[in-house]
Amino acid sequence: MKKDQLIFERGEPGRRCATFPDSGACKTSIPEEMQRKTPPALPEVSELELVRHYVTLSRMNFSIDTEFYPLGSCTMKYNPKVHERAARVPEIAGLHPFSPASQGVLEVIWEMEQVLISVSGMDGFTFQPAAGAQGEFVGISLIAAYHRARGDGKKVVLIPDSAHGTNPATAAMCGYTVEAVRSTDRGTVDVEDLRSKMSDEVAALMLTNPNTFGVFEDEILEVAEIVHDGGGLLYYDGANLNAFLGQCRPGDMGFDVVHINLHKTFTTPHGGGGPGSGPVGVKASLLPYLPVPTVVKSGDEFQLNFDLEESIGKISTFYGNFGMVLRALVYSKMLGAEGMRRTSEMAVLNANYLAARLDPHYDRPKAAQPMHEMVYSASRQKKLYGVNALDIAKRLIDYGHHPPTVYFPLPNVAPEAMLIEPTETESLEQLDEFVEAMISIAKEAKENAQILHDAPHDSPVRRLDEATAARKPVLRWKPKQS
Repeated sequence: MKKDQLIFERGEPGRRCATFPDSGACKTSIPEEMQRKTPPALPEVSELELVRHYVTLSRMNFSIDTEFYPLGSCTMKYNPKVHERAARVPEIAGLHPFSPASQGVLEVIWEMEQVLISVSGMDGFTFQPAAGAQGEFVGISLIAAYHRARGDGKKVVLIPDSAHGTNPATAAMCGYTVEAVRSTDRGTVDVEDLRSKMSDEVAALMLTNPNTFGVFEDEILEVAEIVHDGGGLLYYDGANLNAFLGQCRPGDMGFDVVHINLHKTFTTPHGGGGPGSGPVGVKASLLPYLPVPTVVKSGDEFQLNFDLEESIGKISTFYGNFGMVLRALVYSKMLGAEGMRRTSEMAVLNANYLAARLDPHYDRPKAAQPMHEMVYSASRQKKLYGVNALDIAKRLIDYGHHPPTVYFPLPNVAPEAMLIEPTETESLEQLDEFVEAMISIAKEAKENAQILHDAPHDSPVRRLDEATAARKPVLRWKPKQS
């Protein structure tokens, strides 16, 4: 690039910027009519003031490094710091996206694919999806391509009434009509309702196992048989895979397509919009439709394979969120097969410990024993004392805990829902502290409900109008008016 092609560059010694004479020597190729005539209204502060400002802001926010996150189905796990050290290796972090395919990068992707094939029972993966929701879109797109290739005029996707909201959204985005399948009192799919809704028009059933109630679908083999006999495919939403990682595999249950949230099961960063990673795996019959390119190994060499004539195309640029794949590979190598199995055992143990202690104080609408998470209801507190799930969630902030997921599953399935997941990384002491806070809040609801209605009391801001805050966020700093 020639010097005069640069958008901004240092000027000759002694020359000043025409737009801002006091800003130092500069030169710009931006047209004069598009240049500011006055400096932006930004505060001038010292380095020390700036550092204090951002440290203060960090203390005002919840962080997995400082507080407990019992978010159900959106696990906020601890991210081992060794992940970050690996991802920051200059030879990896400094790779230019347009550089020729690096053997090291391709090897990382290929090795992580072998890990996921092993734990899922699938035959191949794509790592292009940048998050679980995009993974769903890719998965249902693959199912649509599969049916189109066979001339199937299928128009319906079945989804349990307790499903993640992205499931019906994804099916609709892919052009399908969505029909809900009822849950039983235990929290599992109602097999007879599923059977009654199967038809020649059903393309797939989207299912999370364990489901959003935290309950294992123990009739999954019969469910798979019903769907397959009707000509449909079974899609696995991998949000809850950590509940049986190393114990059993979706592929052995009859699932044809899976997406796996690396940012949950494999503890890469999660929250604040990402970055995430939602690789999609398929059985052999769907391999021809995977996004291109895939990574293949030929002898000791790794290559990008674009030779998939029936591919659904390219979903994202380059290799997807490669840094997340690298982090996940480090995690899987650190733990090994036995470590990952132990991870799921601890996730289930921690959740059942919470359930044993909280059952006397809150209602659990589904009777089956939970696995890694469970749904509680504040219906008792609302009926007797006028305290709802949101009140309880906000009061938890005063006790130093992040609130669990509330009002999901939806009220028609679980009224005043509180979806709690402790994860496998929390200690017994931390779980006890959370339980004691929940018990104290149940007591406060009975004795002084107004404390909960006014919560939180100790946070930097009090209770917000969350709908307005989400729709009309204040995103820019404004100087004080003189």
